[in-house]
Amino acid sequence: MAAPAVPPSRLAELGRMVAAGRLIPYLGPEVLTLGPEPAPVPTGARAFSHQLAGRVAVPGRIRNNLWHTAQYIETHRHRMTLDKLVAEAFREVPRPGPVHLWLAGLPDVPLIVDTWYDGTMAAALAGRPDTRWGWMQGASEARRTGEAPWWRAHDGGGGECAAAAAEDWATLLYKPHGAAQPTGDVLVSDSDYVEVLTEIDIQTPIPDAVKERRLGRGFLFLGCRFYDQILRNFARSILKYSAGPHYAVVPADDLTPNEIRFLDREGIIPLPVALPDAVAGLAADAAPVGEQCPRPGGPPCDPP
Repeated sequence: MAAPAVPPSRLAELGRMVAAGRLIPYLGPEVLTLGPEPAPVPTGARAFSHQLAGRVAVPGRIRNNLWHTAQYIETHRHRMTLDKLVAEAFREVPRPGPVHLWLAGLPDVPLIVDTWYDGTMAAALAGRPDTRWGWMQGASEARRTGEAPWWRAHDGGGGECAAAAAEDWATLLYKPHGAAQPTGDVLVSDSDYVEVLTEIDIQTPIPDAVKERRLGRGFLFLGCRFYDQILRNFARSILKYSAGPHYAVVPADDLTPNEIRFLDREGIIPLPVALPDAVAGLAADAAPVGEQCPRPGGPPCDPP
């Protein structure tokens, strides 16, 4: 049976909730496919895995799994080789597409979760007049430094800063898997995730600023797939203790059984609509709906 169509009015309503800070955008790599030109970086975990396998021969049985492919390269060619390949793959920053420009133009979005390694969302935020933004990214075990070994914090200019600086940011960009810029510190191999996945269910690797900003809010997933256990575990842990409701723009007829079960178990409402159409509908009316959520530090807003 075909999934019911999502009315344009419903997409516009959700877009206004994002604009008001009531829904947190959670971006996957497929948002890069909407840019003004083909993205100069891989646009998915499997695509990136195939690109790495094209540079270093890996067993065929792991070519579709990014984390296994990266671990094989790290084990047999050294971590420096893996870091170099990641840096090369994401050296270029794609031009911001409609999702990035829409979100960067909304002053009251307290938190944006971006799960890919590219610097596109940061570049879009850097182009807006309000400079009160910054980002936090997951840190690999080999590069952990400073007061919070699980993550790094950067101001809008790219300089590393203390986590406490996030108290003054209007918008926090959270990249849980790391980022290729400015330091190239990413979580990509199996060994990168061993300790993080041990702790993430009890929330230790998630910055306090992210935990605070998700309170009383829901999430809207755009350009994300959940066919891999690591992707599902991270999403589940980032959603934890948020208020909901949650929505995900998904393909109408291409979800795997694991993805269907994940959405159902986590109470994520699927929106079966093509990503370009969804983004156009979400951004059609960016005026906030209802009372805006407070700035970080204030009481949480009521869920929509």
